[in-house]
Amino acid sequence: MKTAAALLRCRNDEGMTRKKKTQNGSRIPALIIAVSAVIACFSLYMIVFTLITGAQEQSAFDELTAIVEQQREQADVPDSKPEQITSPVVTEPTAEADTEPVILPEYAALYEQNNDLFGWLRINDTPINYPVMHTPDEPQYYLRRAFDKSDSQSGTPFLDAACFEGCGNYILYGHHMKNETMFGTLPKYADKEYWEQHKTICFDTLYEHGEYEVIAAFYGKAVAKGDPGFRYYQYTDLTDPDVFAEYMEQVNAAAIYDTGLPAEYGDELITLSTCSYHTDNGRFVVVARKR
Repeated sequence: MKTAAALLRCRNDEGMTRKKKTQNGSRIPALIIAVSAVIACFSLYMIVFTLITGAQEQSAFDELTAIVEQQREQADVPDSKPEQITSPVVTEPTAEADTEPVILPEYAALYEQNNDLFGWLRINDTPINYPVMHTPDEPQYYLRRAFDKSDSQSGTPFLDAACFEGCGNYILYGHHMKNETMFGTLPKYADKEYWEQHKTICFDTLYEHGEYEVIAAFYGKAVAKGDPGFRYYQYTDLTDPDVFAEYMEQVNAAAIYDTGLPAEYGDELITLSTCSYHTDNGRFVVVARKR
């Protein structure tokens, strides 16, 4: 038989055990709440930081756009119908000027700032209004760099390293930003109604204005080595008629809807590419032909 003292000790031990369990039980939810609060605060910080950074980076591009528009107005360059645009006037022609192309007046100032500039991309009534860079020796140099070469989450749209003047297909890459800057609005071309309202893409090189008509939009992906799939990003040089036909056959097969606008050998194309999240390494692609 347990003595009164032993029974009292047992009760005290049981009470302490229950108290410890209660304390431990209350600590666990408190710890979960604390961790959740830290995660929420960090997530909120990252969202705010991303928004502020994105706005600052876009502001820098807006300044470049303002320079281009100002120069365009001074040179009396219309916003559309490039066939009506004349070449810049050279006031003092020389033998060298007769053989070398002249940079369009609206891009001369920016080219002086950064001679990686290849041209300018614009889709009216969308945020897409950006310089396009080209660094063949460092293909993705502007993936995370601004026009001034500083670090940038948004990067700057750039031309595929394999592209060259007259290659037949200018392939341009840009980030799919959540704030719809860069190529963030490009996947809207999955909607045929959006295409009907945004059929025209303006893409100028340094020396020539260009107006293109969208002929196809499709979902693709960066295909792993050895896997089958449409590697659209390898079709920069379309000077061979068979290669051109092969490219267009795959574009038409992948197209989300029929635009009724074919492309024929000899047409100059532009292909815009951005990330898409429909699959791993997904891409969204828009193809247009020059008018």
